[in-house]
Amino acid sequence: MTTVPHESQSRTEDRRWSSRVLVPEMWASLAIAVMWLSVLFDALLGPDLVVSNASGTTTIPSAIFVAFFAYLATRVVARYGFRRAGTAD
Repeated sequence: MTTVPHESQSRTEDRRWSSRVLVPEMWASLAIAVMWLSVLFDALLGPDLVVSNASGTTTIPSAIFVAFFAYLATRVVARYGFRRAGTAD
């Protein structure tokens, strides 16, 4: 009869945790979430862009500009963070 050595439960748990930390999809998701949270907080608490000229005053929320750049950054982070191994971009 042969015996099969089993690894301890804690060592297996440590290996799983370290492999989860190195997953690029997790970091890409976190980066995208933080970008859009910054848009949310800017929309709630941020100042407005006020343009005054001879014809009057125009007020534009600054969150529009932040959202535009967050959209561009989301596309870049998603492209490189969620790409499959073995595909060249």
